[in-house]
Amino acid sequence: MGLIAVLLWWLLQVYFFALVARLFIDLALSVNRSWRPKGLLLPVVEVVMTVTDPAIKAVRRVIPPIRIGAIAFDLGWTVLVFAIFFLQRIVLSIA
Repeated sequence: MGLIAVLLWWLLQVYFFALVARLFIDLALSVNRSWRPKGLLLPVVEVVMTVTDPAIKAVRRVIPPIRIGAIAFDLGWTVLVFAIFFLQRIVLSIA
């Protein structure tokens, strides 16, 4: 059980790093809409977006972005990060 718990914890950690990379990609796109990744960065961005999109879209269906005037607060990323931290704690307590 210990090896499975360690592997699951690391998978959750890698997914967390993918979400952090997604945060920086989204920030870059929000600051500069014309930015497009080139070269070696292109496959990295593609993998990060492909891996994180399904989970973020699922959370957005349940908790839609909150609109306040011209600003929309998207809680999908935050909910996923808290879920990963919660799941990592459960995995550590089981192991």
